[in-house]
Amino acid sequence: QVQLVESGGGLVQAGGSLRISCAASGGAFRIYALGWFRQAPGKERDFVAVSSRSMTYYASSVKGRFTISRDNAKNTIDLQMNSLKPEDTAVYYCASGSSLGTTASEYAYWGQGTQVTVSS
Repeated sequence: QVQLVESGGGLVQAGGSLRISCAASGGAFRIYALGWFRQAPGKERDFVAVSSRSMTYYASSVKGRFTISRDNAKNTIDLQMNSLKPEDTAVYYCASGSSLGTTASEYAYWGQGTQVTVSS
């Protein structure tokens, strides 16, 4: 069983930066893809970015503004978010899966989520 624990998040003004982190433990051999999704109130859980040990993919809405950094030895993954916009406001979830999918159903393990709020 993989456990994912997020940290970071909070309130930031538009144009600002924020960094959120996720630590994975348990069942390390299952951890191929580590990524981030986000869910705004009343909306579906959307793909943000995902990383394997050698590849990284970003949603078009965040490409160029968000950056994943992964520490394979520690099984941690950070999401550096720059040039934040009010529409980035959501609960951000860390996810782990066996493939580099872009839909939530492709991920078996989830963190509890961390709130990111961007004020205008």
